[in-house]
Amino acid sequence: MTAVAHSLGDRLASFDWTGVEASLEGQGFAALPALLDADECEALARLYSQDARFRSRIDMSRFRFGAGEYKYFAAPLPPLVQSMREALYTRLAPIANRWSQRLRRKSEFPAVLEDFLARCHEAGQTRPTPLLLSYTAGGYNCLHQDIYGDVAFPLQAVFSLARAEVDYQGGEFLMVEQRPRAQSRGHAARIDQGAGIVFATRERPVAGTRGDYRVTMRHGVSTVKSGSRMTLGIIFHNAR
Repeated sequence: MTAVAHSLGDRLASFDWTGVEASLEGQGFAALPALLDADECEALARLYSQDARFRSRIDMSRFRFGAGEYKYFAAPLPPLVQSMREALYTRLAPIANRWSQRLRRKSEFPAVLEDFLARCHEAGQTRPTPLLLSYTAGGYNCLHQDIYGDVAFPLQAVFSLARAEVDYQGGEFLMVEQRPRAQSRGHAARIDQGAGIVFATRERPVAGTRGDYRVTMRHGVSTVKSGSRMTLGIIFHNAR
């Protein structure tokens, strides 16, 4: 285990994972305390200008996804991003398996990321999906789901690399759930620098009077009023 991975493992071990799962159960997302320090956030943000680090760049306005841009990291991932992806997956896989059982899905998620990615590769999903997202004043991200193929992990995470109310204004992280036979319910959250949110990728189980049922989830970003906002997205399944 590298020093970076060991340090991240220690930080994650201090989190209240029972509380994280309870929040995911109650509303489909959970706030994570600061996992990255300011220097780590700045180092990751500086990577954005290094095109060789990325496999593709997406202009959101071109595809009517919003206003802003994002870049998917190329393999191999930066050590810090790789360690975050591995460590978070290990913590979230047990929750994902409990959700899978409740949603009556046959898939069971392996205990470690490497084995899950092998499953992605078998399905033709070989391209890494962790990404950096960059917004300036007027930028936003429409509600969406990050699904890239038949294999998908039911949880993902986003971490802020910028300081809310200092580096930018506005730009809240948005989550909307579509409940069966009911109007949609929305949530808006501000993420502190280095901290994150783990949330449902596509759907989550909700306990009802007749057992569990599915609630569809989408996420996005509200309009940035001023400044620059950058985040790191950690998606566990790969893309085709």
